[in-house]
Amino acid sequence: MTSGPPPLDLPAGHPPLARSTLDRAAHRRTDERWLADAWQRARVLVVDVANGGRTLVGSAADKPELILLGPDAARDSAPGARLFLGVEPDGIPVFAVDAPLPELAGTRPANLRDVGHLLSDRDAGLFTTAVALANWHARHLYSSLTGLSTVVGDAGWSRRDESGNQLWPRTDPAMIVLVHDGVAGPGGRCLLGNNAAWRSERDVRRYSCLAGYVEPGESAEDAVVREVTEEVGLVPHHIGYVASQSWPFPGSLMLGFFALADPERPIRLDPAEIAHAGWFSRRDIAAVLAGQAVEVGAGLRLALPPPSSIALFLIRSWLADAR
Repeated sequence: MTSGPPPLDLPAGHPPLARSTLDRAAHRRTDERWLADAWQRARVLVVDVANGGRTLVGSAADKPELILLGPDAARDSAPGARLFLGVEPDGIPVFAVDAPLPELAGTRPANLRDVGHLLSDRDAGLFTTAVALANWHARHLYSSLTGLSTVVGDAGWSRRDESGNQLWPRTDPAMIVLVHDGVAGPGGRCLLGNNAAWRSERDVRRYSCLAGYVEPGESAEDAVVREVTEEVGLVPHHIGYVASQSWPFPGSLMLGFFALADPERPIRLDPAEIAHAGWFSRRDIAAVLAGQAVEVGAGLRLALPPPSSIALFLIRSWLADAR
C-alpha cells in the first residue's frame, strides 16, 4: 500500500436499506404444516414487481408506513406464490406476494428508492427483503441449468424445475467507493462521478461515488482498485470497508468502501462509463445538503445521490469526519 493518511473512521449507524427487526426464521421454510397455519394469522406485504416493485404506504409524505394486509385481503394468492419473509418480534409471521396493488383509502403506492430512507427499521427491512426476493422470482421462471420452467419452493426461498434441480436466490456483489484526499476540515475533497448512462436532469448534474460489479475470481478490494483506475485513471490506496446494503434493482449487494487518491493526479475518464468527474470539498457537499447551489459548469448545479442509496450514506459519513 502507498503511504499516506489512514482512511476515515467507520461511521455510526447503518445505511438506510441495511436496517431490519425481522427474524427470518429459516427453519420454518420447509415446514408446510406450520406455514399453512402461519398464513392464517399473517401480515401480508403486496409488492407489484411489474410496476417497479411498488407497495402501499400511508399517505403521510414525511413519515410513510407500510400497509400490510391480512390473509383474507390476499386470499387470491396461490400458496406457491406466498413468500415467507419471517417472524416479527411480536410473533406474527409476515409474507409477501407479487400482485397488483389494491386501492385503499388513505394510502399511496411508493417504491423503495423513494421511501426507503424514510421508513422505520422494521419497515425498511420488510420492504427491502420483499422487493429483492420478488425480483429474483420474477427473473427465474426458467432454470438456467435445463431451460425447464420452475416453481416456488421452500416458502419462497428456492425454485425447482421439473427435473428436481433446485435454484436459490442470488445476489450480485458490487463495490461502491468514496475516494477522498485524506485532508481534514472543510477544504478536504472527495471524488465523485457522473455516470454516462444517467439521463439528463433539468438544471442539475448528478454526481455519485464510483461503483461497479465484482468480477468472477476478484475480491471486493481488487474491484475497487480496478474500477477506479478504469473509470477515472487514478489508483486508489488505503482501501477500507465501511458497510453494505441491499440494492434490489434487481438484485445487488452494495459493498461500501473509503479509499484515498491523489487529487493532483490528472483524471482520465472512460467515456463509456463516466461522463464527468471532479473533486468536491466538504464545503461544497455541505452547501448542497443545506439546499444551496454549487455550480458544476454549463449552468448546472451539483446534485447528490438519492437518500436511500449507500452512496449518500458514504458521502455524509465523510462529511461528518472533518478531523
